[in-house]
Order: sequence, then structure tokens, then C-alpha cells
Amino acid sequence: MAIGDSFTEGLGDPDPESPGGLRGWADRFAEVLAEHNEEFAYANLAVRGKLIQQIIDEQLDTAMELRPDLVSICAGGNDVIRPGTDPDEVAAKLDYIVSRLKETGATVLIFTGVDVAFQPVFRSIRGKVAIFNENVRKVAQRHDCYVVDQWAIEELQDSRYWAGDRLHMNALGHHTIARAALDALNVPHELGPLDPPALPERTWRQARKEDVVWAREHLVPWVVRRIKHVSSGDDISAKRPEPQALKPRHGHDG
Repeated sequence: MAIGDSFTEGLGDPDPESPGGLRGWADRFAEVLAEHNEEFAYANLAVRGKLIQQIIDEQLDTAMELRPDLVSICAGGNDVIRPGTDPDEVAAKLDYIVSRLKETGATVLIFTGVDVAFQPVFRSIRGKVAIFNENVRKVAQRHDCYVVDQWAIEELQDSRYWAGDRLHMNALGHHTIARAALDALNVPHELGPLDPPALPERTWRQARKEDVVWAREHLVPWVVRRIKHVSSGDDISAKRPEPQALKPRHGHDG
């Protein structure tokens, strides 16, 4: 069972064979678990743009009703990057989610945030993310959770692991997170590291032009949605609302 936002829905990792046209780290992770257990079933309730309170309101009860053995929860990122939010308050809501899920006896997997040092637009909130991450580790220790420490994954400092919107990981990034999640749970797997494509040579002028295009196509719409209090996920439904078996994938490095 996976709950959360765009990261767990799989944005940035398009795949026509997957529900909703997105694969993502959670599908990739579940595909490996399915190989280990013929009775394995997987549900994914994550929807892009959701704040942590919305995840509590819209996903938590459903997740608990399904009585999963293993739950992944990545939430709070959309809150932390918003101006004026308190990382301690966001983490307190994560603690609430985890405490409820642990009541069911489920194993819980949670995530730290990515080190945003490589992204000039988000570098100013690096300290805020770090505070949130320390709270995530405290939640994990308090409730005996497994943690995927995205802050420590150096590959994620490389732009080649990110989609064109610079907000979501691409297939390479999602593959890397799937490997990290399997490793966190000590699940044997054959997902090897992937070599990113060579970085194209750019002049300073070309790079700045790309920054302008990115700001117009991705950053400005994101800011406008914040101002209008609308979400990219307002009309989106969960891609895997019911637990289902997964078809095996041939060749994981894709």
C-alpha cells in the first residue's frame, strides 16, 4: 500500500503500460516484491499536489481499512516548500499518520526530503527541509519505521535524474528510489545502478534561456496554483485504488 503525493503517484516517469500512464518508484518497488510472493497485491492511493492534511483526510482511512502488511508514506513535501509553513507542524501530522498506521500492525516505510542544494530556486529552504528531515528520523525512531534517506542519495543532486519540470524525478530518479526502498527493507533485488546520459554542453546563454523557459512553463503555473489555492490533483483519482496483483516486468532497468 502506498499513500502520498506526486512522488508516489509517479510523476516524471511516464509509462503507457501503467494505470494513469505513470510508473514511478512505488510501482517499480512493488514489481520486485511481487516476484517474491505469488499472493502479493498492491494499491497506490497517492495523488499529485496533495498536502499532508489532505492525505490524512482523503487517503488514511482507506489505507487502514485495507489492512496492509506494508505501507509507504511520503508526505509533507508540498507543505514544506510553501512559504510560511512550519516543518515541525508538518512533521507532527506525519507522526499522526504513522501512529495510526502502526495501530494496524503494518510495517511502515517513510522518506526524508531530497537535499535541494542543487536547485537554485529551492536552495533558500534547504534548512527548512533539513529540520523536517530530522523530525522524520525522530518519527521513524519513535514508531519503529524504515526510512529511505533521500537526502543522502548523491545521485539526486544530478539534474539528469530529474524531469524537465525540475520538481519531479524522471525514470532514472524513480528507479534509484525503488532501489533505495528495497535496500532499506533488505529485500533482495537485481535493480542495478543506471548510468545517466551524458550532460549536453551548454553555453551560459543557453542555460539561462532554458531557465527562462522553465520558469514560464513550470514555476509560474506552480506559483499561480498556490495563490489561487488550487491543486494539480484536484480532478485526479488514485491510479490503483484497490489492491491488485502485478504483472511481472521483463527487464527492470527501464
